[in-house]
Amino acid sequence: MSILVWLIVATIGAVALFFPGYGGLAQFAAWRAMRQRELVEDALKHLLDREQEGRHATPQSLAGTLSANLAQTIKLIAQMESQNLVESRGNEIHLTPEGERWALHIVRAHRLWERYLADEARMPLQKIHSEAHKREHHISQAELDALDAAMGYPTYDPHGDPIPSREGKIPTHRAIPLTAWQAEGPARILHIEDEPAIAYEQVLAAGLRLGQVIRLIEKTPTRYVLSDGENEFRLAPSIAANVHVAPLSETEIARKGAVPLHMLSDGQKGEILLLDESVQGFTRRRFLDLGLTPGALIYPELKNFFGDPRAYRVRGTLIALRKEQAAQIWVKPL
Repeated sequence: MSILVWLIVATIGAVALFFPGYGGLAQFAAWRAMRQRELVEDALKHLLDREQEGRHATPQSLAGTLSANLAQTIKLIAQMESQNLVESRGNEIHLTPEGERWALHIVRAHRLWERYLADEARMPLQKIHSEAHKREHHISQAELDALDAAMGYPTYDPHGDPIPSREGKIPTHRAIPLTAWQAEGPARILHIEDEPAIAYEQVLAAGLRLGQVIRLIEKTPTRYVLSDGENEFRLAPSIAANVHVAPLSETEIARKGAVPLHMLSDGQKGEILLLDESVQGFTRRRFLDLGLTPGALIYPELKNFFGDPRAYRVRGTLIALRKEQAAQIWVKPL
């Protein structure tokens, strides 16, 4: 290569590297800034989680969450203090009002993305947490509001965690771990803890799901046995602790004699009483748009050789529902 050609190539490379806004250094700086923002937002989420548990974060707990060493974490805390996001009191780290507002935005983004990925993208529940974590850092307030409105303002994510409103209000959660459940009557699963991931996967593999009504029929130091009236589920106590339940509401008790829609026999008519609490987001909006509202008359029509999906007649329209969808619609057989 001649000296002239070498100089031309070197010049082009230097321009590509240093050109403002487009060069390699500019791209690296943008990546580094985004990475720093993600660290700050992950730290804010950790602080909010701790405060909601009635505890406060420490540099040590934050370092463990971020998988960083203590020196890096202390430097990050100093940066967040300069941004008026946190304040240190001894060994405790507290959110400022601005830090809490930002943390709630990230939590809202994460849980709305999980709702979208589960309902609309039909992504397996085991994968939505990691994907939502990637997306939560790249959405503006306006985009988040639009996503929330499009999904019908859901109040809970697919794990049962409450979704903060735009104003930062969080719905109350009355569920308790199955290991603390003492009543003999039926209970509804309102929350399934998704961490650690291996425990969450075992709960799903057992066949348990959010919104399911179960009864605790056996409890020993080595296992919990549950029943939903058709199937039995066996869990180790450490796994059962990830399942949170609550007593049935007065509305659910009042619907005694009601059955899930898929249990109607061919041609049997039923009156829709309510949609299951687990029906959120796009799914709830679609059900309502299809006319699946309380008081509507509905009945199975047209047999499917394979059994699923099944055709139903409601308000003069024929619609197809999968069994898992029909199980979320409670009807009174007529």
